[in-house]
Order: sequence, then structure tokens, then C-alpha cells
Amino acid sequence: MNKKVETTTPPNTMDPIGPYSHIARVGEFITIGGTAGVNPATGELAGADIATQTIQILDAFEVMLASVGSDLDHVLHINIFLANMDDFTAMNTAYAKKMGERRPARTAIAVTALPKPGALLTMNLTAVTK
Repeated sequence: MNKKVETTTPPNTMDPIGPYSHIARVGEFITIGGTAGVNPATGELAGADIATQTIQILDAFEVMLASVGSDLDHVLHINIFLANMDDFTAMNTAYAKKMGERRPARTAIAVTALPKPGALLTMNLTAVTK
């Protein structure tokens, strides 16, 4: 088995704001690093509200997963980092709308700050290929 870690940042995703790639993959195992709700065309947040940022992150995950032979149906776990836990319910509403019947394991954590100014949340995930 090839144990080499392949890293990439696919087109049509936000530019990383630090020295990292969005995706790391070994064989069938995929991890996507912390992602904010940024419109890749503008480099700006997709919106000022939690719902818009949540949907933008999940849309970005779809693009990133497709670039390495996967999709939202193959997500094992998502971590959600909220700047304000008061946004938990509104984030869940947007998340459920986008994820449909998919229910991967998930963790939600409140944090004191996020790297992208104005971001209300970031998410990362682990998945496998199709």
C-alpha cells in the first residue's frame, strides 16, 4: 500500500490563509483542513450570517471532495468551530438543509476567535473515497 501523503488545494476553492493545503490524502483516507465560508471568486466571506457561511463551507467541501474522488456521502466526521455557540441552532438548520439525510459523526465546539476576520465558524472533515 502506498503510504505517501498527497496534498492539494483544488481550483474553485478559497486560497489558504496560511502555509497549508486544504486536502491531505493517503490511499482512500481524506482529510480537509479548517475551511471558512469564503466565496472563492471574491476571497470575501459569502455572507455575514451563519446560514450563508455554513452553506458556503459545505459547498466548498463538495468541490474539494470531488477533486479527490469523493463526495458528502463518504464523510466520516465533521468538526465545527463556532465563534458563538448562540449560532448553533441556526447553523444546524442550514447544515441539515444542505446535508439532507446524511448524518456523519460530528463535533461542535465554541472557540474564542477564528483566523478569518468576520468568520462565524469554520469546519474540517475526514472522509473516504467512493
